[in-house]
Amino acid sequence: MNSSNSGNVGIVIVSHSPKIAEGAADMVRQMVGSAVPLAWTGGDIDGGLGTNVAGILEAIETAWSPAGVAVLVDLGGAETNSEMAVEMLPEDRRARVVVCNAPVVEGAVIAATESSGGSPLAAVKRSAEEFYA
Repeated sequence: MNSSNSGNVGIVIVSHSPKIAEGAADMVRQMVGSAVPLAWTGGDIDGGLGTNVAGILEAIETAWSPAGVAVLVDLGGAETNSEMAVEMLPEDRRARVVVCNAPVVEGAVIAATESSGGSPLAAVKRSAEEFYA
């Protein structure tokens, strides 16, 4: 996991594979450096393929920014677990975390690039999702 102390929107990458999540995060770091709070999580609690709510919550906390956090996911289970994690956040943070409907790698790079320019959460989400549309 990585993070940053910037005021930019944070990015969380959730994949069923820890290697994919880490690789996507590496690509984001190469594109935007440390301008954007960033975290990744992948794998189930036993180390196999899958996702887990606790890992997603930890990643959201690591990438937390007052500007919010955009979560990029790879498959349906990652989306479901990410939505569950958001629901478990304190009420004052829930509205500042969005799960994007975008390809995990391309969406993360585009979202981070948008965030690094100081764009608000809604614009970061829209940019990532426009790529998918």
